[in-house]
Amino acid sequence: MYQIIINPIAGKGRSLKALNKVTKLLDKKGIDYRVYITERPGHASVIAADLCKTPNSILVLGGEGTMCEVLNGITDFNAVTIGLIPCGTGNDFCKFIGIPSKVEHALDIVLAGKTKFVDFIEYNNGGRCLNCLGTGMDVDVLVQYLKPGFFKGKLRYYICLLDELFHLKFHKVRIKTDNLDCEKEVFIIALANGKYFGGGMPISPESDVCDGKLNLIIINKLPKRKIPLSLLKFLRGKHLSLPCTESYLVDKASLEILDEGFMEADGEIKEAKTLDCRVVSNTLKLFSK
Repeated sequence: MYQIIINPIAGKGRSLKALNKVTKLLDKKGIDYRVYITERPGHASVIAADLCKTPNSILVLGGEGTMCEVLNGITDFNAVTIGLIPCGTGNDFCKFIGIPSKVEHALDIVLAGKTKFVDFIEYNNGGRCLNCLGTGMDVDVLVQYLKPGFFKGKLRYYICLLDELFHLKFHKVRIKTDNLDCEKEVFIIALANGKYFGGGMPISPESDVCDGKLNLIIINKLPKRKIPLSLLKFLRGKHLSLPCTESYLVDKASLEILDEGFMEADGEIKEAKTLDCRVVSNTLKLFSK
């Protein structure tokens, strides 16, 4: 039996269409399921916690925010296996681990029954995220995007991106790892488990979600005249070769923002100015190819 957690507003209604396809396919195959519809922010965490009381296979229909909520709700990782049906706007983590965007193909992976452990990030004594966290220009764009506006979806995101590039500011951060303790002005800094963020931008092209490590990517302050060319390399995943970029493999890291900027984790803005992070391995079990 599959327990289905769905965020009905994910992907501007895409999740409800996906649910219809999933239930029809499960009905056709004679497979039992139960549907839980989230009603408010954080509700997916509550549902997931309740489902951990007994062994369960949980299907998550939503975007990365819903997936992150489910991850944060798990109280017994031995009790649950998670299946992801991507229904959000970006679906960066699913793209990285090879979960197809087509509902039928994503469900086929779940029904095949093959599983693997994937890493995730734990921060500030209990918070969890799947993909990446950090601060910089990308977070400034997200803050703008989340404000009320006339446009929606990717069009609004790109408008916010252009606006931030025209009014660019670099952020001061303090970085601590086992081998690094410094303050820097950065364009972007990301502690990445996955490869992509922001709807497909390859911030960490060398990431491996099963290696027990996190990739710390630092794009330092650079002359504004060099930003267009640097962005082109960034969009192609070639930015690690740039002089302004540093890349480290770490088990843990502390990021502290020293100015008015914000931190984010899997697209959620955080009030905390410091995120103390570590990788968690061999704990979260996903249905996978």
